[in-house]
Amino acid sequence: MSHSKKAVSSRREANQKRWFFIFISPWLIGFLVLTIGPMIFSFLISFTDWDSISKINFTGVHNYQRLLEDDRFMISLRNTFVYTIISVPLSLLISLAMAYLLSFRLKRMRVFRTLYYLPAVVPAVASCILFKRILATDGLVNQFLGIFGIKGPAWLLSKDYVLFGFVFLAIWGVGGTMILLLSAINSVGEEMYESALIDGATRFYMFRKITIPQITPIIFFNLITGIIGSLQTFTQVYMLTDGGPDYASSMIVPYLYRNAFSYFRMGYASSMAWVLFIIVMILSVLVLKSSSAWVFYEEEIK
Repeated sequence: MSHSKKAVSSRREANQKRWFFIFISPWLIGFLVLTIGPMIFSFLISFTDWDSISKINFTGVHNYQRLLEDDRFMISLRNTFVYTIISVPLSLLISLAMAYLLSFRLKRMRVFRTLYYLPAVVPAVASCILFKRILATDGLVNQFLGIFGIKGPAWLLSKDYVLFGFVFLAIWGVGGTMILLLSAINSVGEEMYESALIDGATRFYMFRKITIPQITPIIFFNLITGIIGSLQTFTQVYMLTDGGPDYASSMIVPYLYRNAFSYFRMGYASSMAWVLFIIVMILSVLVLKSSSAWVFYEEEIK
């Protein structure tokens, strides 16, 4: 009898495994064909001079050597890092401040939450068209500066200010980050604040010692995704400046795209993609390693 039960259990388990693989097979096939397959192919052609039309010729590490000698690539790499270093921390700080202010239970606060979140759902192309006008010489930003007697620059036409124009656009879309932080702040237990108030703690002290440690996992998530997203900036550059003026806003992904689909240097573009992939992985690992020093999970706090 026991042997019969084991046989039935074994058949049931095998049946469950079979149906499990049947149900995940569409995703698994899509992942292998549309993700892993193209990645492997991209890696292989990064060692060739393939132009997507002619015969593939193996050139070894020549493409990677060319990257070190390509001034345009180095400028794009520098601009991408500068943009990331400025936009990611600034966006995080602003979204955190907004989330904290919007966490107060005041009258009509839901209206303000909706208004601040709306830019995050505006399509990137529409945002770029809007900011092309906002950052114009007579745009809203310069009109605002004019109130204080400051003559604003031509943001998208100046080599010194064009990256700051992209930073403005990044800040415009912090609603997505803000809503995650707001949700995390609202999930912090009220009893912790009540205990701190009894002890005479100020709001700033509670924010620094209670709120921040409790929401560090969400801050960590937003930091990782922010770094990856900023390193892959494409639409803003493509729509607003096309890398100008004088390559001052040139970034890696638009330059990669131009090499692949304008100059048909598929092998060279693939080598850029893999260099960017390695950079993203290194930065992600560094942030992940540092998280043990500043990210606190609920079990650890308790």
